[in-house]
Amino acid sequence: MTPTTTTRSAPPRPDALDPPAPVRRPRPMREYGLFALMVAPNLLVIAVFAYWPILYNAYLSLTEWNMIAVRPEFVGLANYARTLTDPAFHQVLWVTVAFTGLVVAGSLVLGLALAVLLDQPLRGSHLVRTLSFAPHVLSGAAVATLWLFVFDPGYGLVRTLLDPLGITAPDLVNSSDGALFALVAVYLWKNVGFAALIYLTAMKSLPRELDEAALIDGAGAWARFSRVRLPQLRPITFFLLITTVIGTFQAFDVIAVMTEGGPGTATTTLSWAIYTEGFQAFDAGRAATLSIIMFVLLLIVTAVQARVMERRVHV
Repeated sequence: MTPTTTTRSAPPRPDALDPPAPVRRPRPMREYGLFALMVAPNLLVIAVFAYWPILYNAYLSLTEWNMIAVRPEFVGLANYARTLTDPAFHQVLWVTVAFTGLVVAGSLVLGLALAVLLDQPLRGSHLVRTLSFAPHVLSGAAVATLWLFVFDPGYGLVRTLLDPLGITAPDLVNSSDGALFALVAVYLWKNVGFAALIYLTAMKSLPRELDEAALIDGAGAWARFSRVRLPQLRPITFFLLITTVIGTFQAFDVIAVMTEGGPGTATTTLSWAIYTEGFQAFDAGRAATLSIIMFVLLLIVTAVQARVMERRVHV
């Protein structure tokens, strides 16, 4: 008998065990058509109500138009030259920067302090959260009307509080020195609750391990807050900084009801100046110029904030 020999098959190559690469099939044109059909309404709305007004406003800033003439008269950069060299514009710009800086700094600092207080296990904290956030959802006209009664030197709440101390209540709203601070106080009352709620929500989601480790190492309450918890809140601070700057730059309704930009130009911000130039002086070219300047300023401020916070926002 002849012995039978068995032949061993060669082991499979490693690449033979890999699944076959998927074959990419070209998408049919109808899928692209369906995508364009679903996106087109949104793009149309954005183009009509966002981009087109900006472009048309930029065109108006190069013209002189009283809104009555048939068509605007092209004047080039004359509106920009007149605006940037006008001392009144410098005053408006200074008021806008001062107002925005005070409101933004106060909203972040007071909102963070209120959030830390509400984060404590205190009785009635839920009621305080609701009451502190309520001013943010009220209309600006209602808030301004309320605070006009508060600041009234004849029968307002300020007089009620100062009379027992023998102090005469100041007429803040009609004072060129106090009107801006009155507006800042109103906007802080309206915005602090929102900032506090955002900070509080972020605090509730922070991991407790780092805080407990710092406590074991002997760190005090302030050290744990400033070196452990506060750095983790940088993304929230960045978000609040951007939104508060943009919202304060565009403040209008409270100013319209409380001071109307006065006394004089003490509370005339860029947003109020745009309104007066466009709908009181009927100078569409000057109003459009101020709008473009405000748009560019906001763009620059946002870009600088994003650049500065880029390396600090992540822990």
